[in-house]
Amino acid sequence: MSQPQSRRSRLFDRGTLPEASRVAEVLRAETVGGLLLIAGAAIALVWANSPWSSAYDALRDWEIGPADLHLHLSLGEWAADGLLAIFFFVAGLELKREFVAGDLRDPRRAALPVAAAVGGMLVPAALFVAWNAGSAARLQGWAIPTATDIAFAVAVLAVISTHLPTGLRTFLLTLAVVDDLLAITVIALFYTEELHLSYLLLALVPLVAFAVLVQRRIHTVWLLLPLAALTWGLVHASGVHATVAGVLLGFTVPVVRRAPGPGPGLAEQLEHSVRPISAGIAVPVFAFFAAGVTVGGWSGLESALTDPVALGIITGLVVGKVVGIGGSTWLLARFTRADLDDELAWVDVIGMALLGGIGFTVSLLIAELAYGEGTTSYEHAQVAVLCGSLVAALLATVVLRIRNRAYRRIHELETADIDHDGIPDVYQRDDG
Repeated sequence: MSQPQSRRSRLFDRGTLPEASRVAEVLRAETVGGLLLIAGAAIALVWANSPWSSAYDALRDWEIGPADLHLHLSLGEWAADGLLAIFFFVAGLELKREFVAGDLRDPRRAALPVAAAVGGMLVPAALFVAWNAGSAARLQGWAIPTATDIAFAVAVLAVISTHLPTGLRTFLLTLAVVDDLLAITVIALFYTEELHLSYLLLALVPLVAFAVLVQRRIHTVWLLLPLAALTWGLVHASGVHATVAGVLLGFTVPVVRRAPGPGPGLAEQLEHSVRPISAGIAVPVFAFFAAGVTVGGWSGLESALTDPVALGIITGLVVGKVVGIGGSTWLLARFTRADLDDELAWVDVIGMALLGGIGFTVSLLIAELAYGEGTTSYEHAQVAVLCGSLVAALLATVVLRIRNRAYRRIHELETADIDHDGIPDVYQRDDG
């Protein structure tokens, strides 16, 4: 006999206050997470460019943590290395679900968004290299415009898409998930300065223990949380960026339910529980500490936006993403058996490709890894990421709002259900 809620689900939710549950549900909404992210970045920008900017710098650079464990970090580093790992844990869960039970399970269906993600990274990187080919130091930031921010992109689409096809969101989510996977790979391969293999091997011990527990469907927080923290700490000490630990932990969680019948698997349950923490705390706090760059007024903005680093980033995010995503999608659809979703038109793909130019979170992270805090290139890269992401978001809003109106008219015509006599069927009676 089916039950409305499994015993595992009841155990998972035990002890949750009604007020906390309501807050968590609000934070799970894609638009809310995006708005909190924007608010965190906006507060940081205003504070960093106010007469009290020194207080912001002091807060961001305040160090705390045990030095013996290589964890005496500034609050900004804790946000980038620690809190952002929570975001990547959720991304890892989502990636696992897509590979096992989602769109990435069918290679033919996944081909277009996967190709779009690859093209959406290669073309922006090439444009950045073209702007900065004369300087090896500036070229360190080649990966900055390659990233797409899931939270921002999906939040913008959620606000716009009252009538847009659901296939557009699926395409964007699949593209963003693959983009995240590639971005994490880039961070691990190209932005790891010094590798301590012993720490990395030691990290496998708590990681395997975590995997064994979740594979046995044991999700007691007091068992999993210490193992996850130990894995994160050892990966951090190894020299590999600690956010990689979040993805690896997410990959270990099973997607398919062990018990027969409908219901969420453990990956979906954990994502459901952790997403409010990621969207409501981790990402906004990271944005607060990452986006507080002192622009220096119009003269400072002009100086930043004439730097080849900034020009490469903005061009990559605004132009490169459209050319890379749109071009690779068209080429694959033109010369292979891969087909675009029947619900979508090519102009929809262009609007979605513009959304791919919102690179905020991961782009800021890569900028910090590429240039280091306090450098001119890093500050100019921050300005460029913010400006490029804003321009891409505005252009995407214009294109997709136009498309939304078109789909709304189609929806109104379909729901009107006019018969050949011009009389809506709703007024027809079965008895004539």
